[in-house]
Amino acid sequence: MSMFRRRVVIVSSGQIEGGEVRAALEDDFHHFRVSLRHEHGVLSQVTGQALRFPYSACPEAIEPLHALSGMVLSPIAHSVTRETDARHQCTHLLDLAGLAVAAALRPAQVRRYDIQVPMRLEGRTQAMLQLNGQPLLEWQVKGAIIEDPQPFSGVNIREGMARWALNTLTPDLAEAALLLRRCTMISIGKTHDLDSQIHASSTDRCFSQQTIRAPYALRIKGSTWDIASNETLCAADADWLKECTQTTC
Repeated sequence: MSMFRRRVVIVSSGQIEGGEVRAALEDDFHHFRVSLRHEHGVLSQVTGQALRFPYSACPEAIEPLHALSGMVLSPIAHSVTRETDARHQCTHLLDLAGLAVAAALRPAQVRRYDIQVPMRLEGRTQAMLQLNGQPLLEWQVKGAIIEDPQPFSGVNIREGMARWALNTLTPDLAEAALLLRRCTMISIGKTHDLDSQIHASSTDRCFSQQTIRAPYALRIKGSTWDIASNETLCAADADWLKECTQTTC
């Protein structure tokens, strides 16, 4: 059965007083990188790379990401949404930056998330997330509602889930749950012929979809891949990520 797949890899130098974090994200629709530097608990520099993206305007969203510079580091990845208006950011670059910010406060480590969301049958799917190769989350989802297991039963992935997760779950589990929520939502895109679009829709939900920009954010045809289950995501990022473990990082 066809499915949506995403991998996120975050590498931290582990230098709490000042260091670097690098993070890469690849899925059927996107391939982005974010790197940040921090000093004494403050984000001093952040930048991104857009390697594969749906609209011609997406790389321009790297510039507004710089608004995060100067924020106090937080163990909560979602905290970046308090520092900038997410509607004027690339959703996935901002998510990746949040994961990197949270990683900056952890000892040196590599954290790898692997997500699979099969295409829906009669509105249902089974969304799965692994952390460093070990199963962590598995949801039975109907429409926008997680049916099983507890404590997620009845949670709406489209309304109020971030607040619920941050108030209910541990920071690490909330981080994983919000990542799986994002993937469960966007996986529906695989059921549409996205290349039939001329440009982004004027929904005002993200950088490229801002009404003022959408007509000029042209669809990058062929940017959606059907990633085989045996294909290694983020393979092209391995050397770039490894540089963050060097003493010069």
